[in-house]
Amino acid sequence: MQAANRFQRALRAGSGISFGAWQMYPGANISRAIARSGFDWVCVDTEHGNIDDGAMHEAVGAIAGCGVSPIVRIPGNEGWMVKRALDAGAHGIVVPLLNTVEDAQKIVQAAKFPPMGVRGFGSPFPMGTFGNPSMTDYLKQANEAILTIIQIETKEALSNVDAIAKLPGVDVLLIGPFDLGNNLGHPILDGTMAPELKKAIADIQRSAADNGKKTGIYATTGDQARQFADDGFHMVRSFKRVLDDAALIVLQISVMTDAVSLPTHMTESLAKAKGSYAHAALNIAKGAASKMTGSSG
Repeated sequence: MQAANRFQRALRAGSGISFGAWQMYPGANISRAIARSGFDWVCVDTEHGNIDDGAMHEAVGAIAGCGVSPIVRIPGNEGWMVKRALDAGAHGIVVPLLNTVEDAQKIVQAAKFPPMGVRGFGSPFPMGTFGNPSMTDYLKQANEAILTIIQIETKEALSNVDAIAKLPGVDVLLIGPFDLGNNLGHPILDGTMAPELKKAIADIQRSAADNGKKTGIYATTGDQARQFADDGFHMVRSFKRVLDDAALIVLQISVMTDAVSLPTHMTESLAKAKGSYAHAALNIAKGAASKMTGSSG
């Protein structure tokens, strides 16, 4: 099963670099279109995306069917949400809005079968996304084959980051710099991070490294993602145009969300088609000249 988890393989490879994207719109065809673009993983966002439980199930299967790892960001720190995502066949979960080590322990418990956790066994679906092992083999191997990614985005989580990073079963600490900045009283308003926010990010990265865990961070451009990767982050989520600019991911670099890439690409394509103001003025002049010619003819 671990061999079937493309994202996990990338994290354990020599470079630790992988490429991924974020899905926020429902639809298996959208899932497949993103997965076939060459990514290692696609995160199905049920926290902020327009994706309900049924659409999540469909997306997970469609992504895995393309040989890509389906990751699910659940809406909150609830055990039943973990169960729904993993029972659908997710190769990993992203969990937002944790504050304490007890919160993280709760998630790990929900994600692991006994004796490591309390996850219930019985779904007929997840085997299909891991190469169709038997249900018995899935039960035996799932604890090692599934990734748990914890978001550090609150002041309280930052104060507990060392304890969270030490927790067995936590694989990646994912930094949400915008929410973290807001919660620290230093919001990112003009694209610039305050020194206090930069220090907090460095502290999280150091805690992860000291405890053998991977780190990830959200980036707003491909260039910023590249810089974060150069700075040692393993998972960088970047809003860069998915159709034209395949971005990178260290551990996890999310190139783009569909919700941003689709309108961005269409807007840019339309702008190129219309051309500059000079082009527009020239076309208006041509149109006027054509009307004059037509009326005189």
